[in-house]
Amino acid sequence: MKRIVLTYGLIAGVIVSAMMWFTLGDGNHDWENGEMIGYTTMVIALSSIFFGVKAYRDKHLGGSISFGKAFLTGLYITLIASTLYVATWMVISANMEQDFMESYIAHTEAKLKESGTPEAEITAEVEQMRAMGELYKNPVVKVGFTYMEILPVGLLISLVCAALLKRRAGARGA
Repeated sequence: MKRIVLTYGLIAGVIVSAMMWFTLGDGNHDWENGEMIGYTTMVIALSSIFFGVKAYRDKHLGGSISFGKAFLTGLYITLIASTLYVATWMVISANMEQDFMESYIAHTEAKLKESGTPEAEITAEVEQMRAMGELYKNPVVKVGFTYMEILPVGLLISLVCAALLKRRAGARGA
């Protein structure tokens, strides 16, 4: 199991990390499409969970796997991929010339003004974001927030894959 988890975790991690370097490595952010690109990349990369669980079931467990074992296999793949994702973000954000949070706050403030949001609401939102930005300066908090971007996606995909791939010993089918 270790080899399968490591192989498929690294595949997923390299995909999300490479896409992050490609889209954010120069320090410029596509605030309009970045979230969609990021989460789409995560889903595509974490589809390796399906292939990893299936390979483990078929090659090492004689074609049967419990829901729990399948979920744990997916979880381990997710943890490896997520760790690469977090490490990549920590390196990119440490080497960016622009302050990510300040840039994000400025973008959000401009969007709120453009949408006609009342000034009092904009001020409150910006103050809340600045407080979050202060927290984000702590590397432990930054790591935690970054894990929370990708971990839920991996957990959901692990659950779906475990449900799809579970098979009792002696059961027939693909």
